[in-house]
Amino acid sequence: MTVKLALSARNRLRTRSLAAALSVASCMFMATSPAIAQSVGKKPPVLLAQSQPQPAVPQGQTFEEEIIPQRYANNPNVDAFINDMTARYDFDEAALHALFAGVSYSATAVKLVTPSPSPSVKNWRVYQSRFLDQVRINAGVRFWRANQATLQRAYEEFGVPPEVIVGIIGVETIYGRFMGNFRVLDALTTLSFDYPNTANRADRQATFRKNLEDYLVWTRDSQIDPTSVLGSYTGAIGIPQFLPSSIVQYAVSYDGNRQIDLRTSQADAIGSVANYLRQNGWESGRPVVWKIGSDAGSLGVAQAAADGQPEPHWPLDQLLRAGLLLNEPGVDIASEAGTPVTVVDLPSPGRGTEFVLGLKNFYVLTRYNRSFFYALAVYQLGQRVKAQMEASDAANAGNGAAAPAGASQ
Repeated sequence: MTVKLALSARNRLRTRSLAAALSVASCMFMATSPAIAQSVGKKPPVLLAQSQPQPAVPQGQTFEEEIIPQRYANNPNVDAFINDMTARYDFDEAALHALFAGVSYSATAVKLVTPSPSPSVKNWRVYQSRFLDQVRINAGVRFWRANQATLQRAYEEFGVPPEVIVGIIGVETIYGRFMGNFRVLDALTTLSFDYPNTANRADRQATFRKNLEDYLVWTRDSQIDPTSVLGSYTGAIGIPQFLPSSIVQYAVSYDGNRQIDLRTSQADAIGSVANYLRQNGWESGRPVVWKIGSDAGSLGVAQAAADGQPEPHWPLDQLLRAGLLLNEPGVDIASEAGTPVTVVDLPSPGRGTEFVLGLKNFYVLTRYNRSFFYALAVYQLGQRVKAQMEASDAANAGNGAAAPAGASQ
């Protein structure tokens, strides 16, 4: 009965006004017992198509690369691409033909982007434990301490707190430890011209073709051998896993040498992540998420309003009027009444679905990777690294040792 009520409430959201729909949902769920309310939320999560830059293969997982040489020599689609690159960017046509004659088809990349015929059930608790492990937290503390001045400078220049940058780089590559072992030129060429037959094939091929285009321009202008760069199976590069189009648009030289190097320069990675977030709308000094109450009414309203849309679109006061309680004592409800939020649902099989409210900065994190799970894991990893640093500093201070100063917030 609980599931039927939740689905009914969601259907009404599509046909009635926002406030009215949520009021009805609240009334229904307030009448249920806490035990029933805790079972709400058995629908699968809405995890959106990945945005760029995509993360690499899950850490610790390795693949034997399957390649087929010479597939792109005398290929009519590649030849047309070469002609276009020659006309628009003044490439040497013969040099490009020679380059693509040496490109190999990556069967492994195709396998990894092909959707499973029976997708696994999404599990927030499993996902969370994978990225919030102690190894990653400890590595985050070391990375923060080693780059404290750079993180502080990025915060002052771009408005992005150190813990957010630390969270992203930690989730992406464990601070440069795992950056991918696929030859980027092979991966991008394969996915540009031989993307698997999926419903979104045309769009994905167009995206990878644009990244291949930007990759060739970037490597030429940076005097990098295009056959030498390794990355993820989708062509994401370096410590922050930027796709080439993101490198061209957002990457910055932040170590003073005027050369962008996301593969070895931690400073460039920090500055580039901060610039990416700011350019995508990061709001300095604003929160990322708000917690909600665990009562039946709050869970019911959250379940009814969880529509999978990452961009904030529910005014906070309408959710509150429907019966949702905000578990954030420091928030001024009156001044935040009109703040748009999105309801982030976090299902785990065998448990009640967890919910938080995502604000504009949460949405910005989903521009890096369009997944609710990803965005929240980034936020939580950064918070845990920060907490461990503060605890260590406090212990050192208590023992009379001089502790490094933390980045100001």
